[in-house]
Formats: sequence, C-alpha cells, structure tokens
Amino acid sequence: MKVFADRLINVLENHNKEIAQQWCKAVRRNPRTPSINNMPEEECFKRAVFFYKNIIKMYYSEKPYSEVRTYFSEYAEIGYQNKIPLHELLYALIMMRRHMWLYADFQAPFLSAMDHQQAVETINKTIRIFDHGIYIITQKYGELEKG
Repeated sequence: MKVFADRLINVLENHNKEIAQQWCKAVRRNPRTPSINNMPEEECFKRAVFFYKNIIKMYYSEKPYSEVRTYFSEYAEIGYQNKIPLHELLYALIMMRRHMWLYADFQAPFLSAMDHQQAVETINKTIRIFDHGIYIITQKYGELEKG
C-alpha cells in the first residue's frame, strides 16, 4: 500500500495548487453550491490548498481520527460562520475528494505499475477519512445550530 499511497501523496504535494484551482473553478460554478458561488476566488483557493495539505497529514497519521476531528470541526465552524448550508458544505467536500482522485487518475506515472490491491486499500483509507469528516461536520454543525 505504501507505494500507491506515496504516489497519491506525491501528486497531492506536487500539484495541490492545480487541484485546488480546478476545485475552486468547479465549486464556484456548481448549482449545488450557490452559497460558495460568490466566495472570492482567493479565499476559495486558500481553503482548498489548506485542505489538500491537511489530507496528507491525516492520511499518514498513526491515529488519524484526532486530526480528522480537528480539521473537520474547523471546516464546519468556518462553513457555519459563513452561513453555508450544511448540504452545500458537504457537497463541496465531496467535490474536493472527487477532484483529488480525478487529478491523480490522469497522472500516467501514478497509474503505471499499480498493484490493484494497493489501490483499493488506499482508496478505502482515504474514503474512511472523508466519511469520518462528514460525520464530524454534521455533528459540529448541529452543535453550532443549537448555540
């Protein structure tokens, strides 16, 4: 799994700005994220780069749940403070995941000599981080709404 994960992390480390730009362009045009459509491009870009850099730390953490909790709690708080509805906040996160994998998928060196089992394990671990994140976001958002 390490070889595949290293390739994924290398793609994220070396191309996080390109991935962030693609995500910002998509999320600011998407009809499912109208509250983000008017977000200044610089702010959108900054948040996306921050996310892609943090996913690296979460991925390699021995016990990623505490780092996942910290990052996604902050993600929920920022979204709530900016009056972004929960469903849009979650869809934007889904788009972040999709753009990360789409970019990696188009990298020829990333795909070559890839062991299928390693790819599946890495995808599953990454999805688990996002799943924990979605749970934490909804929990935190609920707490914030209650006051």
